[in-house]
Amino acid sequence: MTQDELKKAVGWAALDYVTPCTIVGVGTGSTAAHFIDALASIKHQIEGAVSSSEASTAKLKEYRIPVFDLNEVDQLAVYVDGADEINRQMEMIKGGGAALTREKIIAAVADRFICIADASKQVDVLGNFPLPVEVIPMARAYVSRELVKLGWLPEYRQNVVTDNGNIILDVHNLKIMEPIKLEAAINALPGVVTVGLFAARCADVALIGTPDGVKTIKK
Repeated sequence: MTQDELKKAVGWAALDYVTPCTIVGVGTGSTAAHFIDALASIKHQIEGAVSSSEASTAKLKEYRIPVFDLNEVDQLAVYVDGADEINRQMEMIKGGGAALTREKIIAAVADRFICIADASKQVDVLGNFPLPVEVIPMARAYVSRELVKLGWLPEYRQNVVTDNGNIILDVHNLKIMEPIKLEAAINALPGVVTVGLFAARCADVALIGTPDGVKTIKK
């Protein structure tokens, strides 16, 4: 199976976690796009969706799935999204698509976070994938200096502006042994909107696409 076929398999498998007559939290990226395709097949059974990016919103609207503002929603039963890396503790690096802040907000609201990913995203230690940090533009140089002081290598992601109007720093050469601690430390830097570590709020279920089928891992 190709990587895209594995992504499609987990996207459709995630339908099992969607409760009828509810609003569904929908993530961003190529794997989440397959979930949106799957969600369209049961669109008349749900009230609609809350989206983590303008791109996902556009795709949902193409299928005529109602999209709600999160401020209109008190609770989400489930949020389905991909990951750039996920470890055995269900902690993740996210933000390769620059939607990390909205993704983290929706994940915080949802009762259950379903991570959908192909097997290549599974790691023992997070950090091989550069860690995205969303930063207010005027703080870019300051936050970069602070990250360098901590021994890390931040790189400004050129020509990328988030849906919130901010920029992304990608931090390289990390071996993240204490994800929750690191998440808190980076989030505490003035000018940081959020870091793409999903450790304090990790996944509840991971659906992993493998050549032998979809593997389910529960927290």
